[in-house]
Amino acid sequence: MSDRISVAKTYKLYIGGKFPRSESGRVYPVTDTKGKFLANASHASRKDVRDAVSAARKAFGGWSAATAYNRGQVLYRVAEMLEGRREQFVAEVSASEGVAAKKAQSIVDASIDRWVWYAGWTDKIATVLGGANPVAGPYFSFTVPEPTGVVGVLAPQESSLLGLVSVLAPVLATGSTAVVVSSADRPLPAITLSEVLATSDLPGGVANILTGRASELGPWLASHGDVNALDPTGAEPSARADLAREAAGTVKRVLTVPDTEPDWTADADIARLRRYLEAKTVWHPLGV
Repeated sequence: MSDRISVAKTYKLYIGGKFPRSESGRVYPVTDTKGKFLANASHASRKDVRDAVSAARKAFGGWSAATAYNRGQVLYRVAEMLEGRREQFVAEVSASEGVAAKKAQSIVDASIDRWVWYAGWTDKIATVLGGANPVAGPYFSFTVPEPTGVVGVLAPQESSLLGLVSVLAPVLATGSTAVVVSSADRPLPAITLSEVLATSDLPGGVANILTGRASELGPWLASHGDVNALDPTGAEPSARADLAREAAGTVKRVLTVPDTEPDWTADADIARLRRYLEAKTVWHPLGV
């Protein structure tokens, strides 16, 4: 019996809860760290970025208006499905990052735990980051945190899953929506994550995942008028000043990130949650 010829996979983008091909028609080969072919990935274009931002904006109203408890339950369901596809993630992380299976298992487990951690924060954000303000006068004043809107995320280039989860989960936990550009050379875990999101309870458009080069897609996210914040983690350090200048034209928030990728295995904190929130202060006269 002759050896079977394997079927090469060509993965699509994830926009608005669907899996369209890139408008450009471009694809590029994805290989493991030893150069072995793994699959083809779509190479997103400027038009795909616009479509993803439009989907994220459309989904923002419903996602931000959902109760914090409901958002937490939806995100926890995503973690459950991550757990269900654990072995696939382990294989893809091992191939993408060139680590042994045991190390890949540790990375995947940390990614699932990280997602659960952020899911647990959804109904605690208002209590920790908001509250009543002491004022002089017959007024009641209180501050509540509100989601900032649509966030463009240039995902880490090295950490294909744990880094991705660490930058995406806090965006969703705050009630914002996301357009993510995955690691260019290591996109398979991000693609599988998009399949998890599509089959979970997460509404379409809340998270959109594009494959391609941050150097090409980042400037379009930075200059887009309907993007409210930008995380440039996956951009080259030399390109971040240009991204900040592009973002200044629409007065969007640009996160300050280190030149080199942080240790994603370190304990998470609420710093990224803070960055995607706006503080709204309300003054109300006291009744007589």
